[in-house]
Amino acid sequence: MFSHVRVNIYIDGFNLYYGAVKGTPYRWLNLAELCRLLLPRDEIVQIKYFTALVNPRPSDPDQRSRQETFLRALSTIPNLSIIYGFFLTHEVTMPLARPGKGYVRVIKTEEKGSDVNLATHLLIDGLDDSYELAVVLSNDSDLLEPIKVVTQRLGKPVGILNPHPSTERRTPAPREVRQTDPPRRPCEQSVPKGND
Repeated sequence: MFSHVRVNIYIDGFNLYYGAVKGTPYRWLNLAELCRLLLPRDEIVQIKYFTALVNPRPSDPDQRSRQETFLRALSTIPNLSIIYGFFLTHEVTMPLARPGKGYVRVIKTEEKGSDVNLATHLLIDGLDDSYELAVVLSNDSDLLEPIKVVTQRLGKPVGILNPHPSTERRTPAPREVRQTDPPRRPCEQSVPKGND
């Protein structure tokens, strides 16, 4: 008889949006159903969604209200929690692209804190033994070190689901996160355990 594995899923909200949703006709992604379809034989204990409330640009004043509507819908999922970072918007001076000369003032937006929050929850939940398998839905290379700590120091597997299209050009993953053995299931890519 198959034993269900206790799984926590950690979702980088902006990474998911920019990798799989923006530019498509799809806006209402049921994360509970997505997780159930990706891990049908496992017990999904927690889904943690990491995001920040956007500061709308003058060209899109309804951006924040659309995001808040989506987050309200997510908050109806019983085992999903939303963890907030913050969003910075400020003007900066940047050089013009070639062949231009000079500088221009632009509005720069940055989402801050979500990767640190995700890493912190991944580590603390692992230390608290709240999962047997963690799945991180992101392609943020800043998460490499906490993933290595979970796999190497805590001895827990971490699956990585990259929301960005596979045809997108990107830097190859470091050896520590490359798949070395066939995955447990088609949707998982485990981080191999290393020696300390």
